[in-house]
Amino acid sequence: MLVWLALSIINISMVHTFLKHSLFYENPRYIMFICMVINDALQLTLVTALYVVSYIFRKILASACCVLIMTAVLTTRSTPLILAGMAVERYISICFPLHYNQICTVPRTLLLIGIILILTATPPITDLLITVVKEPLSFFHTTIFCDHSLLFRDRSIYYKNCVFDGTYLSFVALTLLYTYCKIMLTARAASAGLASVRRARNTVLLHGVQLLLCMLAFVVPSLQAALISLFPGLSLEIRYIFFLLVYIIPRFMSPVIYGFRDEQFRKYWIRYLFNQGHCTVRVRPVLLKVNLQVKQQNQTP
Repeated sequence: MLVWLALSIINISMVHTFLKHSLFYENPRYIMFICMVINDALQLTLVTALYVVSYIFRKILASACCVLIMTAVLTTRSTPLILAGMAVERYISICFPLHYNQICTVPRTLLLIGIILILTATPPITDLLITVVKEPLSFFHTTIFCDHSLLFRDRSIYYKNCVFDGTYLSFVALTLLYTYCKIMLTARAASAGLASVRRARNTVLLHGVQLLLCMLAFVVPSLQAALISLFPGLSLEIRYIFFLLVYIIPRFMSPVIYGFRDEQFRKYWIRYLFNQGHCTVRVRPVLLKVNLQVKQQNQTP
């Protein structure tokens, strides 16, 4: 809960910094970044809530579990696709700088975000539709341990999600690999502006690391179940370790990639954080000075 609170404060401060300055929400790069921050914050909140609920209440209504699981799945699957979009934006800015303003526009960025939401919402919606067809309606009024495999029990859902996850994760991995290689080739051929090319290359590399961590979310359930069956006495510890590795550590990556590494955003973000601490100190001396001038004028004959 403390980690969730700390990350939530960081994410809220970043969103506030983004909204206060028009140069950010007129730039496709920062629009994609803030979508990643909001998506990560929502995912972390939902996953933490599911984790706490599983410890405190153990079982909840299947209908309530359905809402939590579907939203958590949507945000989990959105992350790799947003990473791919951010990598492509970096690739265009380095390899096609003269055409960047024509290719990367705000309307196209918003359209891409909408397509990502539609693509990632399709699997959980189809999971729900299959469950409604296969299960009696009374199932949603029963109490269950809130887990994806216990909520969506039909085997066809498992195979469908395996095909979908394999396809779109392969697409994201190939996109990151392609953009990284092209930026590397541009870095070798460039005679000027090597610093910006190097930063873009490192950004895409960090996206690749973040993607690998995100992909653990699709492998962990099977691995976790196997380890718990081997070491049943350590089930809580195993779940907690995987929770940190899969859901907590990747959420630290987004603030690092843009919040700290991006010089422009870091400047405004730090200024916002310091202004929050000193905003009340600046007004009071001015008010005292004005009051003193008024009092002197009243005392003058």
